[in-house]
Amino acid sequence: MFHATTILALKGKNKSVIGGDGQVTFGNTVLKGNAVKIRKLYNGSVLGGFAGSTADAFNLFDMFEKILEQKKGDLLKSAVEFSKEWRKDKYLRRLEAMMIVLNRENIFILSGTGDVVEPEDGQIASIGSGGNYAISAARALNKHTDMDEETLVKESLEIAADICIYTNRSIKIFTLEDNKQQ
Repeated sequence: MFHATTILALKGKNKSVIGGDGQVTFGNTVLKGNAVKIRKLYNGSVLGGFAGSTADAFNLFDMFEKILEQKKGDLLKSAVEFSKEWRKDKYLRRLEAMMIVLNRENIFILSGTGDVVEPEDGQIASIGSGGNYAISAARALNKHTDMDEETLVKESLEIAADICIYTNRSIKIFTLEDNKQQ
């Protein structure tokens, strides 16, 4: 389990949304409270979030975006190719890191062990130390409320921040609508 972050993604009926908290910790010390751990990729048509060290995140996001370019934005093909490359690289495969990537059609959790996991429900995924809290909240809110996608992700991350000491309330959210971005 990766400390110091919580990333939650939702591929909803009307929008795809990713959100992340801003806390960066080193051991038991908060180094920064407003880091941005999510990105828009491939001209804003793909969203990504990262749990792990910041330097690793930059390298992996750059690598993933290059593969997205090569695959002309095909998220499934890019995720599979990226995981193969990540697993093959002696340095990168040692990283204790995970990513979530999504667009309007797909959502995947990626790891350095070669995992390309589509969530069982095909809709909600989370990573990081507060990920289990956030996904539990998101599933409950999704089932029992009619919240819009951004509100659901934000509320779920705030619930995680109430429980997880490695998650704070400095939440950033990115959204994709059908061929649009916000």
